[in-house]
Amino acid sequence: MERTPDRRTFLRIGGLAALTAGAGSPARSGPGPSDWKALGRGLDGRLVRPGDGAYDAARRLFNPAYDGVRPAGVAYCANPSDVAECVNFARRMRVPLAVRSGGHSYAGWSTGPGLVVDVSPMNTVAYASGRATVGAGARLVDVYDRLAARGVSIPAGTCPTVGVSGLALGGGIGVVSRKYGLTCDVMESVRIVTADGRLLDCDADHDPDLLWASRGGGGGNLGVAVSFGFRTHPVREVTVFTLRWPWARAARAVRAWQAWAPSAPDAMWSTLHLSRDGGGTDVRLVGLHLGSRAECERLLDPAADRIGPASSASVREVPYRQAMMIMGGCSDLSVSQCHRGGSLPGQTRDGRLSRDRFSARSHLAYRPLSEGGVRKLVAEVAKTGDHTVLLDALGGAVGRVRPDATAFPHRAALYSVQYYAHRSGAAGWTRAARAAMRPHFGDHAYVNYVDPELAGWRTAYYGANSARLARIKAVYDPGRLFRLPQGI
Repeated sequence: MERTPDRRTFLRIGGLAALTAGAGSPARSGPGPSDWKALGRGLDGRLVRPGDGAYDAARRLFNPAYDGVRPAGVAYCANPSDVAECVNFARRMRVPLAVRSGGHSYAGWSTGPGLVVDVSPMNTVAYASGRATVGAGARLVDVYDRLAARGVSIPAGTCPTVGVSGLALGGGIGVVSRKYGLTCDVMESVRIVTADGRLLDCDADHDPDLLWASRGGGGGNLGVAVSFGFRTHPVREVTVFTLRWPWARAARAVRAWQAWAPSAPDAMWSTLHLSRDGGGTDVRLVGLHLGSRAECERLLDPAADRIGPASSASVREVPYRQAMMIMGGCSDLSVSQCHRGGSLPGQTRDGRLSRDRFSARSHLAYRPLSEGGVRKLVAEVAKTGDHTVLLDALGGAVGRVRPDATAFPHRAALYSVQYYAHRSGAAGWTRAARAAMRPHFGDHAYVNYVDPELAGWRTAYYGANSARLARIKAVYDPGRLFRLPQGI
């Protein structure tokens, strides 16, 4: 008698889709209540549906601007088999699929009206022999904390509740990128569930094209990543710094910073913030140096001298783990508190971090701003509102990688530019500010700061790499199951 495959085997061969392919069965118009119940029963994780007590919390992203979106289901996937079951369900039932890690998509594309595949439960962080294996749902604060306990880390971003998956798949600009590269640069492997429900282990020898595309091609485009293998670097005490100047020094600060930061020694990373809020305007230079305080101060002197006397300055040596907490705005919190509060995966009972209603857009600066560009940038920030322009230094190790070596193409960029605004009128200011600066910066943009209004987004995000990405998409997702508004 023929054996019925168990659920794990069933998923490995593509589930019901494999059994019905080519059988002439009519396409389903959509799942009914019994189909959703069957999906929930088939998961080791948890399916949250409208009407469930946890639904309102489960459907929310980091940005409250998308609270009006009501998914038909949110699947908290405990393992790759859960992901495969969700992918097969979405394909078979023709349900729109959204993939979510930390839920920070600037355009809200980690939710939607169909099935949200949330990988937060897959958050393990392991280390052996110079390599970290990190679950796709791990939050950055936990990645830093768990790896620091082993004396290592990976280059990544500052926002503590961002999921490692979205960051790495889009590139991964971070505070030690000038020394160790982008997050995608240290990605040596990725496990990914593709549109046909297969779990692929991608590395330099197995599905290398899919690995290439996963290193900067953007999350939610090619499949659902479930874990990564990253090359690590050792950690030590580092120096963090914050300097402030009066607004009258803003233009001078931009000129001095862009001449200094992208060409500073690799161990020095900095970000220049020009801000306006209810308290007025502000110029801040924040950064991290992989070295001593004395060496950091020596490297800061050329820029600081050109800007003029700072109104305040803090330069101090701290352990690497503490530096990441400081950069993430959690200097006075525990790791557990440095999460959103709640009982769902990715949250903690004592979490103190709040959600943020914002709008953001980006540029990549391939050349220094002219004098007219500097004046224009300062003038845009000075306009009434609650907003910030953040300039993050690139160069160093980022720029020593060929533009076609990974899907992230912006290796020649000197720095990234983020226009970030809060609350009412946020989208209007970011839209106007980016348009005003386009003649000075051009059209380059960062896919992790995805902009739903961006014209020419393929070239802006991916440059000459867009054609290869499209070919890889056609191989691994020919039916376009993973379908973003700005999808490959």
